[in-house]
Amino acid sequence: MGRWRPPAPLTSPYITPTGFAALQKELEDIWLRRRDVVKALAEAAAEGDRSENAEYIYRKKELGGLDRRIRYLQKRLPALNVVRESPNGEAIFFGAYVEVSDANGDVSRYRIVGPDETDAKTSAISIDSPLAKALLSKRIDDDASLDIGGQTTTVTVTSIRYDGPQD
Repeated sequence: MGRWRPPAPLTSPYITPTGFAALQKELEDIWLRRRDVVKALAEAAAEGDRSENAEYIYRKKELGGLDRRIRYLQKRLPALNVVRESPNGEAIFFGAYVEVSDANGDVSRYRIVGPDETDAKTSAISIDSPLAKALLSKRIDDDASLDIGGQTTTVTVTSIRYDGPQD
């Protein structure tokens, strides 16, 4: 029996069409990977004593991880709301590319996306994150304050786009 884990906090069910397609592709790829792992597991099991068979033990753990991810994706995908339309307004909402500057003049760029498609490499932040919550409904030249670790940080919105990143 596995360890008890408290339930994960509820996250927003929103996702971009690109993120939804990526999750569907991941699910398809995992099914293909699972087929290969099951075949390797059967071959390892045929080698004899399973208690000292490192290949067998490794494949069992790998199969468990794949099955866990498959179950998660099969439950999560139907529950997601794909946001296909961008707002016409000048305020920050889901899917916005936002540029902010802090008191030192450092500029940061973010995209507000769903929790299933956050990525530090592309600066995609979850709509549930403290920064995104502080930025929602703000307009250009508005200040957003957020409290992180007992320190209050203020950022100023310098740019809002919905058409994609501009480098």
